[in-house]
Amino acid sequence: MIIHAMNTPFQGVAPLTHTGVIRAQGADAAKFLHGQLTNDFSLLGLSEARLAGFCNAKGRLQASFVGFKRSHTDILLLCSADLLATTLKRLSMFVLRSQVKLVDASADFVVYGLAGASVAEATRSLAEHQAQVWRKADLDAISVVHLYPADGVPRALWVAPAGTPAPAGPALTTEQWAWGEVRSGIATITQPVFEAFVPQMLNYESVGGVNFKKGCYPGQEVVARSQFRGTLKRRAYLAHADVELKAGQELFVPDDASQPCGLVVQAAPAPEGGFDAIVSMQISAYESGSVRALAEDGPLLALQAAPYPLLADI
Repeated sequence: MIIHAMNTPFQGVAPLTHTGVIRAQGADAAKFLHGQLTNDFSLLGLSEARLAGFCNAKGRLQASFVGFKRSHTDILLLCSADLLATTLKRLSMFVLRSQVKLVDASADFVVYGLAGASVAEATRSLAEHQAQVWRKADLDAISVVHLYPADGVPRALWVAPAGTPAPAGPALTTEQWAWGEVRSGIATITQPVFEAFVPQMLNYESVGGVNFKKGCYPGQEVVARSQFRGTLKRRAYLAHADVELKAGQELFVPDDASQPCGLVVQAAPAPEGGFDAIVSMQISAYESGSVRALAEDGPLLALQAAPYPLLADI
């Protein structure tokens, strides 16, 4: 089976109430995050954003972020709201003497997802702005971060201080936005998959989520070893099933059902029926073409490669 590209219009504005905001402020904000996350924050420019992960000592992702600077001493990290409190507590343990203050700023900002023509509408007054992935545009206190597209449809995050009027555009539901996230192939870590993956199992190194030249951070040795010693056996793919899929569900190959071959990372209802998902699984299982959800005799998944080139293919 194959997955067909979206045939349902995907355009508009969605309130992202499931997205939390961690704010890092202070002279050492960028330096501190640089030493804790998988990506480079010291050299992060004011017109850029970063995809980044926060790993444990074994290189397993405890959270993922889209991060950007409001100024050189003020950085916002957008993450799944269900992991914010845990993540903030863990990050705060490493502050020590660093001149940085970390707070939950979710109530101080509003976050919307933009899709289709609404992205261009939000940046129309920025004449020199280029709509490249992980580029950031600022309009007064509003920041627009360009994301990976969903089946070619542009997507962006719109972040502004609380009380700012919502961006213009037709309404998208949270479920519709979640479906677009899945179709983009860029996974977000949530509670059901806490500490389940090293970054490469989600293709993060291929979509700008890992910098292998930046130096140490928790789990860095494991992440680097997975990349350069050929030990990576799992990748992220797109999947479709006629039954409900949820993050954290196990996947199986019938010929080897002694243990799961992978997990559902993120899922959303597909407009034309069933569920679409990002799944992380053994490369050999994907190549077998016979992966099933929930049990060895569960529903067969339609699988598709990630919608972007992997680093090894570039």
